Amino acid sequence: MRIAIAGATGTVGRHVLAAARRRGHETVPLSRASGQDVTTGEGLAAALAGADALIDVTSVETLSAKVAVDFFERATERMLAAEQAAGVPHHVALSIVGIDGVDASYYSGKLAQERSVAAGGVPWTVLRAAQFHEFAGQVMRRGSVGPLVAVPRALVRTVAAREVGERLVELAEGGPLGRARDLVGPEDARLIDLVRRRLRADGIRRPAFEVALPGLYWRSMASGALRGGAEAQRGAITFDEWLRSPNHTAP
Repeated sequence: MRIAIAGATGTVGRHVLAAARRRGHETVPLSRASGQDVTTGEGLAAALAGADALIDVTSVETLSAKVAVDFFERATERMLAAEQAAGVPHHVALSIVGIDGVDASYYSGKLAQERSVAAGGVPWTVLRAAQFHEFAGQVMRRGSVGPLVAVPRALVRTVAAREVGERLVELAEGGPLGRARDLVGPEDARLIDLVRRRLRADGIRRPAFEVALPGLYWRSMASGALRGGAEAQRGAITFDEWLRSPNHTAP
């Protein structure tokens, strides 16, 4: 297969790229560096010529609902238009478990993306996945307050980005499914505990403390609503196994 990958250099995208190549597929990473811009559509149709599927793992770093919605709507619409022009028969997108009813902050953008995909005219598959094991490191960077690390209260079921990437390629190999079965990690955990375990593994001596933050976005994380349901597929790689793997690199 010829598989195009939007967001191929990101946390999940690099695993999508590696998994596709391991499975013998021809890959087409889409990036500004190679002449494609998903927000304007520049270069997309030409790059997608002959592609059998496009896997979209693009993201934008923001907690603004307006910014997130604008990015995901524009990028999705541009990709779908280019896929139609090039005759690509399958659009595969990554979303987040549990976001129904959480139309706030970044999740507003992901809900808008899902709506655009469903209405876009290209046969599609959407995989909702839990937060990644890498999320603990992102929280460490964003929550630094002097020598301390502030961690939002959250009940999580994190999954290895490597497993998410592999599952996306598997879905691309099959026919369009609409909503695929959700993918979550093998363990329930508190985010604060994951951050502390990562700090220890990285040899960083910084105290981490948990904070309860206001708003629908943060309340949903604290409640555990964003962990996925009992019907979700469970990944196999635990957080501690991931910490010991080459996929985890200390800062």
